[in-house]
Amino acid sequence: MSNTIQKKKTKEPSVKNNPEDQEFDLALRPLGFNEYVGQENIKKNLAILVGAAKKRGDSLDHILVHGPAGLGKTTLALIVAKEYGSGIRITSGAALEKAGDIGSILTGLSDGDFLFIDEVHRLNKTVEETLYPAMENHSLDIIIGKGTSAKTLQIKLPRFTLIAATTKISLLSNPFRSRFGASYKLDFYNQEEMEKIIRRSSDLLGIKTSPEAIYIIARASRYTPRIANRLLRRARDYAQFNESGFLDAEVAKKSLDLLGVDEIGLENTDRRILEVVAKNFKGGPAGLKSIAAAVAEEESTIEDVYEPYLMRIGFLARTPRGRIVTDAGYKHIGLEQPKESQASLL
Repeated sequence: MSNTIQKKKTKEPSVKNNPEDQEFDLALRPLGFNEYVGQENIKKNLAILVGAAKKRGDSLDHILVHGPAGLGKTTLALIVAKEYGSGIRITSGAALEKAGDIGSILTGLSDGDFLFIDEVHRLNKTVEETLYPAMENHSLDIIIGKGTSAKTLQIKLPRFTLIAATTKISLLSNPFRSRFGASYKLDFYNQEEMEKIIRRSSDLLGIKTSPEAIYIIARASRYTPRIANRLLRRARDYAQFNESGFLDAEVAKKSLDLLGVDEIGLENTDRRILEVVAKNFKGGPAGLKSIAAAVAEEESTIEDVYEPYLMRIGFLARTPRGRIVTDAGYKHIGLEQPKESQASLL
């Protein structure tokens, strides 16, 4: 079986991706389930799935992994392929524009290989429908000709496993979702898990880090490993620039201040959203379009990048009439909640 792993560039709205970032992320990727921190239940299920398939000498059921960006969906796919002992091809939904694109990839796989499609919700309908017979019968239907003279040619495919990842599972069609034999939702990590991840990253990169600095960076990481590693890299740069080389609590705090990130991970845009709803709309409810216009951001960016974390930590709430700032959100930005706003929440 082929063990070639092809990697692609990924992009997260709030994190710029460059060659240094990719090299950094690759160096820190866990190589097995024992190195992967968190998501314990999912790891156990995947380990059973892989182990049982190996004993049968069969390919795995197709796997769907969903959840917010930066939680380790790609890493899990790579680990599954490595644990099974097969190669993996990596692509994205946006890169597969026509049926021929997915056909050329599938015909190049070997028995037992894996195909990982990131952001699978961005597949167009034609490519998605081409995948149906490939996932069910391991065959590819190609139509030759047009009209009454059209003929269907069926190509036999190797027994591959599709691992699909998405941040928006609601955008997947029911026929597509039903073809996955296993579906897992990745959730945000907790403080202890984030500290373990940062400690591991520090050791791999040879960064001397104090426990206090690890705690500070973990608390500001928004419970997301990708963001934690980015903050660690920036703190390392700050320490090296000042020729200390040691990442202590003071260095961690100063590097976060320079990035505009506060102690719980809120960025300038997060605070701006809270302030706009609190001041301009008297705490809300405020519509998404109005908030987007006020903070000069796209609606999708607010809804997908900033709003989930603000809601998770209880600073912002969503009601049928719009978004409102909670009492905790008011306290964080140093404002007092209006009495009329408090009454409207009761």
